[in-house]
Amino acid sequence: MVKVKEELEEAQYWRKERNGIRDFVSGREDFIGKGKMDFSLTRENRDNKLFTLNFGRVVALNVEKIEKSHLFHFNPNSDSLFVGLPGCNFRGPFCSDFELSHKMLHDSPLDAKYQYYTPEQIVGTAEKRNCKSITFNYTEPMVWFEFAFKTARYAHRGNVKTTLVTNAYTTEEPIKKLGKFMDAVTVKIFGSGNAELYGKYMSIKSVQPIYDTLKQMHKQKLFIEITNLIVPQVGDSLEECKKLASWISHELGAETPLHLMQYQGGKLGIPPTPVSVLEHFAEECRRDGLRYVYIHSTPPHQDESTFCHNCREMVIERKNSSVKKSKIIDERCPKCGFMLNFIAK
Repeated sequence: MVKVKEELEEAQYWRKERNGIRDFVSGREDFIGKGKMDFSLTRENRDNKLFTLNFGRVVALNVEKIEKSHLFHFNPNSDSLFVGLPGCNFRGPFCSDFELSHKMLHDSPLDAKYQYYTPEQIVGTAEKRNCKSITFNYTEPMVWFEFAFKTARYAHRGNVKTTLVTNAYTTEEPIKKLGKFMDAVTVKIFGSGNAELYGKYMSIKSVQPIYDTLKQMHKQKLFIEITNLIVPQVGDSLEECKKLASWISHELGAETPLHLMQYQGGKLGIPPTPVSVLEHFAEECRRDGLRYVYIHSTPPHQDESTFCHNCREMVIERKNSSVKKSKIIDERCPKCGFMLNFIAK
């Protein structure tokens, strides 16, 4: 790869206010005083101009099957180039990539904690590795919005699709702009969107921006899948899971895939989510109208596979988010001919 000089990138979506700057890329809408940084430590007020500190600083770059991002219905079993830059607007205990998200951003470039890439180099890497798509993942892409946007826009000049894995805690204008060059998205929900959980562990005042972002994504016709991490004791309310399922069905469509995720244990000292709880929640979500509800657990559950909503025929067999066998013919069930909610581009 050709060595490229790093340049400081001016941020988008901010305005000057008295004694500082207001940032609108995060749903926090941080006020940033002169010489200070935002909550994610990725955006800095320098002489009352806002700059990104993570542009091009890639901390993870791998070719994976797209199912690893919990996109089961978009280009199944295809290769995607997963890319992550440091930063997140949450600091909760539920993140599986906490270290990547919160890598120090202010070390010397010689420290080798990251590799610098331009958007064009990311797209070129995807093409060289025969990837159908680029997936912005690992960390929170909205806090490196500028890099994601330029990469997605460049990718769409060719034949590379772009997908996003996000907590959706942003504001309307950034997602509208990014959405013009985005094909599919996985939105990560925690504890069925329990406001108390988000307030206590993510330090946010309201979860409403997440739902507003989902509606904007749907309005822009992005293909959406949703994960819901069921956390024992603090985020395992059946009533709230059913409420979320009902909201998805009415606002996004009954065909929107929902992935119920097992909490694996960790910093909170809480045991893993019982599989029986996930199974009960999945059945209730289906009763509330959702057609595709998946269970992710250890060991792998049979409900990682896709079943036809009409006749219950297994149409895609999966294990550990990997496709083992697919029977789909022209996006239809091979047994009854029912049209399934899959996109192959």
